[in-house]
Amino acid sequence: MAPFSNLTRFSDWGLLVLRVGIGSVFIAHGLLKWGLWSMEPSEHLSASMLWILRILSIAEPLGGLAMIAGFWTSIAAIGMGVVMLGAINMKINTMQLGFIGENTTGWEFDFLVFCAAVCILLVGPGKFSLEKVLSKVKSE
Repeated sequence: MAPFSNLTRFSDWGLLVLRVGIGSVFIAHGLLKWGLWSMEPSEHLSASMLWILRILSIAEPLGGLAMIAGFWTSIAAIGMGVVMLGAINMKINTMQLGFIGENTTGWEFDFLVFCAAVCILLVGPGKFSLEKVLSKVKSE
């Protein structure tokens, strides 16, 4: 018997922890972008990039709340994955950062959040989610 193999009975708790973690990150990062609503485009922040960041200031907290609640987790996970792919692309191609940046972070955190979103998309939200509760109510 492999060590810790009996811990799989806690997989739903693990999914809950993962959902709360990734959801919290998206809520926090989305709320940080709310200050962008009062900004004007500049040479460092184009109008199109400002528009995208303003949309993310709404979408990220909503996706984070959905992820934490376990409601529409597939949609939230897809959205989070797309956002993280965009962030990775920007850090690699625009900011010229490596996986681990020099004197700064690279795109390793973005990659980790992307992987967490893919995991939730593939595995599902687990039994501690509104989706499970609502499916039980619907079947009764």
